[in-house]
Formats: sequence, structure tokens, C-alpha cells
Amino acid sequence: MEISIEQCLLLFLVSVIFVGVITPLVRKLALRFDVVDRPTESHKTHKVPIPYLGGVAIVSGVLAITYGALVLSGNLKLLVLVSSVLLPAVFMSIIGLIDDIKKLAPWPRFFVQNCVGVGVSAILVSTDTLGSPSGNTLFDVLISIFWIVGITNSINFFDNIDGGASGAIGISTLTLFVLAFQSGQFFIAALAVVLAGSTVGFLGWNRPPARIYMGDAGALFLGVLISTLTLRFDPSPIHKVASFSIPVLLLAVPILDTTTAVLSRIRRGISPFQGGRDHLSHRLMRMNKSKRESILILWILNLFFCIAAVMISYAPFQWEPILTFMFVAIWLLLLIAFLRQSDV
Repeated sequence: MEISIEQCLLLFLVSVIFVGVITPLVRKLALRFDVVDRPTESHKTHKVPIPYLGGVAIVSGVLAITYGALVLSGNLKLLVLVSSVLLPAVFMSIIGLIDDIKKLAPWPRFFVQNCVGVGVSAILVSTDTLGSPSGNTLFDVLISIFWIVGITNSINFFDNIDGGASGAIGISTLTLFVLAFQSGQFFIAALAVVLAGSTVGFLGWNRPPARIYMGDAGALFLGVLISTLTLRFDPSPIHKVASFSIPVLLLAVPILDTTTAVLSRIRRGISPFQGGRDHLSHRLMRMNKSKRESILILWILNLFFCIAAVMISYAPFQWEPILTFMFVAIWLLLLIAFLRQSDV
């Protein structure tokens, strides 16, 4: 499968427009059926009820544009491959949609995430489509499950401020597109650019002040899909450590947010699944940053680590481990700095 830069640009623009147009329609649907996020809990940052179901618009955009492009190109041989990537994410989105409407308990949802992780990992390992295999099948399966479940929860956790998850995924998937396209991994590049366009289209309605939220239906879909794409992506660095670091850097800020919140809750003796005002956005706002300033800082940090991933990818052989160590050290310093801030 080959795809031109012009075709990628077209996929991006069509995705932006499609999701941008259907999002207000989905918003009206959410209001009609009263599927809204009411600020009844202390950790909520909004003051008035905000419609959920934005994830439905994102999922619809990714599916419509991806399968539509396959049909129009006549390249139906990729149907099974595309479905093997998208359907697990869609299944997780359905679970998220049920949670948005009926509020599921954390543990059943976590169990389903692990089941999806096992299924996707089995597909990747059995079809030899893992981008950076370690050479040990059991380790590959376990680390893949851990990555899928971890990133899915990280994206869900990071969706705690207007434009948080949608902006971060937009930046990360555009970077993944650049890396995949330059290395000739056109299947990953095409899906990444559609996902980027869909999140950017939704961001127009989700940026501060948000008029709609993606809810778990969107966050869980994005988490499963981007974790799967980064597992399939084969980074160019020769050093294994550098290769493993690139997917991590692409999602460094959502991982930082989740790590900060989880460690904060553990040291306070409360459940990691319990909501709270201990995310990066809340900590920034307690530092007298506005909601807009907070999300802008998080987007800039996300862009910084994505640029770091690109730098490692194009660095000379001898610089790969040095750059990897440097950016990991920066991430750890940020973790320490945020943990030193007040938890609540």
C-alpha cells in the first residue's frame, strides 16, 4: 500500500470537515436525550452541564473516512487489516458509551480493557506486526497488553480539561503520521492522519470553553486506537532503548498526567480510579493559571516531547541513547515538580 502526501492531506481535511460538521448534530442529540456531564462532583471544573457523546462524532468520522477511502480506492484487500485495528477500538468505545449513559463501575470496565488488550496483543504477535519486537514472545504479549490498557486509561484520565485529550491526540497522531510516512509505513500513516483530522475537527467544539465532551466513548476509542498504532509502528533508531522510547515520547504528557494522579492517590491512600483534582491541569490552575493557559501549557509540553521523538528518530546512531536519556530525565523532572505541588 502506497499513499501520496496529497492524498494524506485530503484525508486530513475531509476528516476535519466531517467531524466538525457532525459534532454539533451529535451535541443536539445528547441534549435531547439528556446525556450530559453535570458538575455535581468536586473535581469537575465546568460550572454548567456539558453534553457528552462527542466520542460518537470522532468514531463516526474515523470509520466513515477510513472505510470510505478504502471503497473509493478499490483497495478492499486491506479491509481485514483495517478492521483488525479499528474494531477493537470500536468495541471499547461501545463500552465507554454505556458508561457515559449508565455509569459503569471501574473494575468491570478495567476487565474489558484487559480483554481487548489480550485480543489485540494476540493479533499483533501472531501476525508478526509488532513494530519493535523484543525477541521474546511472552514479554511482547505482556508489554503490549500493559501498553494498550495503560494508554487507554491515560487518555481517559487526560480528558479532564477542555481540549485536553483531543488536542494531545491531534498533536501526537500528526507526529506519528510524519514518522510513519517518512519511513514508508503508509498504512499507519493513513490511519494516523485520519485520526488526527477527526480529533482536530472535534477540537473546534471541545476547546475552552467546551460545548461538548468526548466522554468515555471517545477517550477509550482514542486510547485503544493510538496504542495499537504505536505498537505497530516500527521506529527507525537502531538502539532498542531508543526505539522503545519513541512511542512513549509521543504520549509522554498523558502518561505524565496519569502517573502524577495515580502516585498522588496512592500516597494519600485512595483508589487510583477515584476522580480528583490532582491532574496536571488542576495543579496548573492552582498555580494561578487560567483554564486556557493550562491547556496551552499542556499542548506545548506534548509538542515538545513529540519533537523529541522526531529528533531521536533522525539522530545519528551515537546520539540516539544520549537524546533518549536526556528527554527521559526531563520527563522525570517534570513528574517530580508536579508531585511537589499540592494534591488538592
